[in-house]
Amino acid sequence: MDQITRRGFNLGFGAGVAALGLGGVPAFAQQKTYAIGTGGTGGVYYPLGGAVASVLSKHLPGVQATAEVTGGSVDNLKLIASGQSEIAFTMADAALDAANGQDKFKSGKVALRTLLVLYPNRMHVVTVEGTGIDKMSDLKGKRVSTGSPGSATEVMAFRVIEAAGLDKDKDMKRERLSVAESVNAIKDRKIDAFFWVGGIPTAAVTDLGATPGVKMKLIDHADMAEKMNAKYGKLYSPSTIAKGVYPGTTADNKNTEVWNILVTGDKMSDDDAYKIVKVLLEKKADLVAVHKEAEAFSIDNQVQDRSSIPFHPGALRYFKEQGVKG
Repeated sequence: MDQITRRGFNLGFGAGVAALGLGGVPAFAQQKTYAIGTGGTGGVYYPLGGAVASVLSKHLPGVQATAEVTGGSVDNLKLIASGQSEIAFTMADAALDAANGQDKFKSGKVALRTLLVLYPNRMHVVTVEGTGIDKMSDLKGKRVSTGSPGSATEVMAFRVIEAAGLDKDKDMKRERLSVAESVNAIKDRKIDAFFWVGGIPTAAVTDLGATPGVKMKLIDHADMAEKMNAKYGKLYSPSTIAKGVYPGTTADNKNTEVWNILVTGDKMSDDDAYKIVKVLLEKKADLVAVHKEAEAFSIDNQVQDRSSIPFHPGALRYFKEQGVKG
């Protein structure tokens, strides 16, 4: 895997620097490396993950952080479990599955701690004019991408489809494409619709909306949140993507949302977690400059009911200093 190779290079380089340590103290002994699991290049996790890596590397002495391209939340959580990543972006529903050893994590539970509640992910159900799809039930018999393997898009897409009374295996011809691949496939009329859960705007969806000769449509499904919560826990909420957020959209899209969280395993020290949370919240402007969804990285959003995973004690120490109760 590419990210493992890159981390290996970083470690080898660090060992070389250690030999040059002065005063008998190896320089490498003071170096911490953090691999950050993000997502595909067409989504929001990757650019924001790059910004997080840059802020940590710049403002935490002795820290070198790198953002890694991955399949998304599920992959990221498995990388945490295997020790190949120290920090990961994930949706709260996928994290809960990992912590409980359910669904895609039946091989074993993943010990997790939340560093930060980030921003809400909106489920996009995307199609174009000419497919005959105007509502969720119209997906029956269509060619539909439910997200790439290893993504939380796939997890949530299955739950939306189920809540709509459809069978993901019997009622549609299902593909497993990333958001960038889905956009290319729908442009080429190889699929009729796709699911994508992400921040807004998502670059790949913006690209589709701006494509000449293509009229993009977002399918309403906000009424599915209650049914999803009844089965999977209070993770989902009705939400809205306002008209005009994406090129050519002329009506608000009523959809479902789930919060994103930044997690680590159970090995990170309280002091390291404290420093990471402190610098990310206090240097938020650097993150917002990369993507506006980082505006939600705030003290006010650090509440347990937006995270399915307990907060790290180091994060709680910083929140308490800032006057957060509970």
